[in-house]
Amino acid sequence: MWTSGRMSKAKSWLGLGMSLYFCGLMDLTTTVLSVTPMPLKELEVHLLDKTHLHHRMKRSWVWNQFFVLEEYTGTDPLYVGKLHSDMDRGDGSIKYILSGEGAGIVFTIDDTTGDIHAIQRLDREERAQYTLRAQALDRRTGRPMEPESEFIIKIQDINDNEPKFLDGPYVATVPEMSPVGTSVIQVTATDADDPTYGNSARVVYSILQGQPYFSVDSKTGVIRTALMNMDREAKEYYEVIIQAKDMGGQLGGLAGTTTVNITLSDVNDNPPRFPQKHYQMSVLESAPVSSTVGRVFAKDLDEGINAEMKYTIVDGDGLDTFDINTDPSFQVGIITVRKPLSFESKKSYTLKVEGANPHLEVRFLNLGPFQDTTTVHISVEDVDEPPVFDPGFYFVEVPEDVEIGTTIQIISAKDPDVTNNSIRYSIDRSSDPGRFFYVDITTGALMTARPLDREEISWHNITVLAMEMNNPTQIGSVSVTVKVLDVNDNAPEFPRFYEAFVCENAKAGQLIQTVSAIDQDDPQDGQHFYYSLAPEAANNPNFTLRDNQDNTARILTRRSGFRQQEQNVFYLPILIADNGRPMLSSTGTLTVQVCSCDDEGDVMSCSAEAYVLPVSLSRGALIAILACIFVLLVLVLLILSMRRHRKQPYIIDDEENIHENIVRYDDEGGGEEDTEAFDIAAMWNPREAQTGAAAKMRQDMLPEIESLSRYVPQTCTMDSNVHSYVLAKLYEADMDLWAPPFDSLQTYMFEGDGSVAGSLSSLQSVTSDSDQSYDFLTDWGPRFRKLAEMYGVTEGNGPLW
Repeated sequence: MWTSGRMSKAKSWLGLGMSLYFCGLMDLTTTVLSVTPMPLKELEVHLLDKTHLHHRMKRSWVWNQFFVLEEYTGTDPLYVGKLHSDMDRGDGSIKYILSGEGAGIVFTIDDTTGDIHAIQRLDREERAQYTLRAQALDRRTGRPMEPESEFIIKIQDINDNEPKFLDGPYVATVPEMSPVGTSVIQVTATDADDPTYGNSARVVYSILQGQPYFSVDSKTGVIRTALMNMDREAKEYYEVIIQAKDMGGQLGGLAGTTTVNITLSDVNDNPPRFPQKHYQMSVLESAPVSSTVGRVFAKDLDEGINAEMKYTIVDGDGLDTFDINTDPSFQVGIITVRKPLSFESKKSYTLKVEGANPHLEVRFLNLGPFQDTTTVHISVEDVDEPPVFDPGFYFVEVPEDVEIGTTIQIISAKDPDVTNNSIRYSIDRSSDPGRFFYVDITTGALMTARPLDREEISWHNITVLAMEMNNPTQIGSVSVTVKVLDVNDNAPEFPRFYEAFVCENAKAGQLIQTVSAIDQDDPQDGQHFYYSLAPEAANNPNFTLRDNQDNTARILTRRSGFRQQEQNVFYLPILIADNGRPMLSSTGTLTVQVCSCDDEGDVMSCSAEAYVLPVSLSRGALIAILACIFVLLVLVLLILSMRRHRKQPYIIDDEENIHENIVRYDDEGGGEEDTEAFDIAAMWNPREAQTGAAAKMRQDMLPEIESLSRYVPQTCTMDSNVHSYVLAKLYEADMDLWAPPFDSLQTYMFEGDGSVAGSLSSLQSVTSDSDQSYDFLTDWGPRFRKLAEMYGVTEGNGPLW
């Protein structure tokens, strides 16, 4: 059996006890009594020796464990313990072998004596114990002397690790104004030493920095508030340093620290206050609805939801004129325009604005009230506004037969500003491209300038502009809808060419065609047409007509026995009348062919060529002859058309009524000094031209008055009908494409550079972009030199006037 010698064992445990004593862990007596390992069998023998001193039993080796201190810093190997077998007589015949964890690397054994030493520095925090196996062999034979036995070497802990805060530094939040003792956060320190042995891992917490605001529980590490009424607005961030010390906080213990950053979160403990009790703002009267007037701000020292603000207009004379909304990003009140403003109606407004917190806390209501008011004065500034029409829309009904120059509506606009500038009217020509209307520039009288035709255009939507005289940039507009009323000015007519046939064997009273009519007019009572044969065909012996009283009529045969040889085509004139006032009528022609039919009335042939064509003339030859005739007819029409549309030369005869009064010279004359041929009175007023010594009648005035008489009554004066006079003459000139420019009208107050209509004269037309070139005059010889100089264009020469 294996046993350890008493002296060697006492020596080893004595050394262990001394080590523990000097480390301060326990006294020597406790160490020897508590940690001396003794195998079970040896303990039994020891007890038997005390009871039976003369009967020692043989001990067998059942090994438990050794203890060895960590962090040994000596130079010699640290003695751990001794292995010894009862069969060892001390003569070296027994060889001890150590195997297992750390054998030969961490621990070594003297194979003769069985002494175990640690040859490396041990750290319990890295490894707390090692499991090894011991064996005793016969040194000569190598035969095991004892069964292999397993034992444990435990590393004895010393206080070599300070407490550590593995989760630090800490971040915590606590509401401001919290009661004393409110828990903030719990910190925890970890000590790597053995918590089951001694006080090496017993940690005590204390606060090094953060008093008197916070405290810490020494055992649990819970941090709590220690001061009441901590105000975030006064101080928001706190840095607290916590210390953890082992050995129960005794002197000589190791310590570790951590930082806890504590932030006071906001509560609604501050009411809003306006920094200004009076705000002064201004806004243009032209500001559109929903535009911003200004901003007000109620200051709140809180933040987040506790600083949210709701602004309201609670009083003032602008409750229905202005609105206020809250900007959620900056918590400001934005005052906006609710309805259009007018400087002329009201020049200033006063508002009482309230700012309040919508989210309140009951425990802080005693710090209120959580609302405040301010006064806002808003001044309306005057701007130059465009003219305004009253009403804002015009609807006019005009008969389509209204005369040119008739006033159909008076358009009225006024300047809304205090200055009340003069207004000038015009028509937006993009709304009236056909120039059917004209508006008086000063009175706003809307007149017709061209004949109206409901069947062509039944509705006109024009825009009338009003411009301030002193500020042409200020322009107002109004829409005028003109409905052209129908007048019975279109006679009914056939919708298509009617062609019927009658059989040679037709009976009297047989229906050969039903006709209808159309009318472009649209009477209120609906269309109703009356049919009858034209007067020249009233006693027609061949056909008769019956009105169906439903806007259709039937054509019937009046006799029987038609023959193609006698007459193969009949032309029947039909009179169609409407029910308008005045009643209008037209004559349409029904072509009736006589055809040969079978017994059942089916047409067999309507051609009479078998009776009139020679036998030798074929159908193909007839087609060729007709084609040649058609080509010749087209050529004749083309020649006549070219002659008619040939451009007429502008060579003026004495008999022609030309208002330009251009004189034809037979030879080169005196140029500008020769003024006998030009009558300056043509540019005067017709009445003034007929008075005085120079009362010389112009030859071109008579046609002027005669043409005007068709549109303007001769009894009207020029002052009252000048617009009708001008419009009639312009319309006449527009309709006559070959008439020369009409420049003798005295319309100086209606045209020119200052007029909306611009200039109507052909003077200075040489400065326009024209394709006409007079360079060919230089090739006509010396007789045309003067004209070449006047009209010829050379490099470097500008316009003549």
